[in-house]
Amino acid sequence: MLAYTLLILLAGGLQVLAARVKVTWDVGYLNISRDGSTTWRAIGANGQLPIPPIYVTQGDILELTAINHLDKPVSLHAHGLFQRNSAYYDGAGFTTECGIPPGSQFTYIIETRDQSGTYWVHSHYGTEGIDGLRTALVILDQDASLLDEYDEDVLLALEDWGQEPNDNLLERLKTLSLVGMPPNHPSVLINGINANLSQPIRFTPGRRYRLRVISMSFTYWFKVRLPGHTMQVIEADGIYSQPSAADGLDLGPGQRYSVIITAQELLEFNYALNVTFYSNFIARMQGLTPRYHQVPIVYRDDAPIKTFPMIEDHEVKWVDELFMEPRDKQILLEPVDQHIVRNVKALTRELGIPSYAFGDYAYDPVPVPPLLTALTTGNMALSPS
Repeated sequence: MLAYTLLILLAGGLQVLAARVKVTWDVGYLNISRDGSTTWRAIGANGQLPIPPIYVTQGDILELTAINHLDKPVSLHAHGLFQRNSAYYDGAGFTTECGIPPGSQFTYIIETRDQSGTYWVHSHYGTEGIDGLRTALVILDQDASLLDEYDEDVLLALEDWGQEPNDNLLERLKTLSLVGMPPNHPSVLINGINANLSQPIRFTPGRRYRLRVISMSFTYWFKVRLPGHTMQVIEADGIYSQPSAADGLDLGPGQRYSVIITAQELLEFNYALNVTFYSNFIARMQGLTPRYHQVPIVYRDDAPIKTFPMIEDHEVKWVDELFMEPRDKQILLEPVDQHIVRNVKALTRELGIPSYAFGDYAYDPVPVPPLLTALTTGNMALSPS
């Protein structure tokens, strides 16, 4: 549900027209099959999945109200937003907030004056996000120079989707050895539907398309390529860059890119946008890991799909953020007089349960949520000892 209240803001002597965008989510359970396979109790908003993307314009104020109809707390995180001086709206359950109790509601006030680009909103409590409580958040630009670089804006939201509520899987991971345990092979959703039924994207010769690619995955990775076209990468995780040519994108969970693709001049062929769903921590299994999907790129309804020779991953020019140049040309803070190095590595704990470590120290979830510790220990919470 959207409602707009216009506010007049005075900034630097200029009148800027901004909107207060109100979105309400009635968060509840629903039984659904999203991949054409199994039906299970997922979590949606307003009785539906997928949850419609949220669009605002830079400078708008987003009021996102969550009404909790679940039997457990809910929290919402706007992934990628800085939340300067507003950490209490960051949505990290029991770290920056206690969560919204069942039967209650809470409104997140999200300022967008300092950021634009491609983001997403998801639950940050337990497994609610991977069970469906997630959607894209697009903050449209007001910078005319950016808007002049493309003609159309296209969203490509990629999701992993399991075969059962993920609380079940989490409990098994806590109690069972991974040795001999059946691997988890989620399905793929593209723009909220079964990837095998992906809706076509229509291209008009010569037009420039901004393709916003969001990995709303919690487990697997995605690779995205459009053979026969070059991608000009202009945004990575909400940070704008000088255009950087690439043949493909490699996205981990939560990553986002914007690329500009110029359509071919001829209507001779249609093309296929290739989406590979893969994981390096689960053994390869034909037809399951990795999985290959295609989104039709249609120039002409009756045109054949152009085929290309198969190439290996090492032959592809994948986007590399280390070599991207920020658009704002912010100068590096030099000289550096102190280096802090933290090595992160994967471990296998007792019973074959996977974990991670900083150096030689494995991560263990604390028995008492940090927020409750801070609220109950008084000045002791400030003591280094």
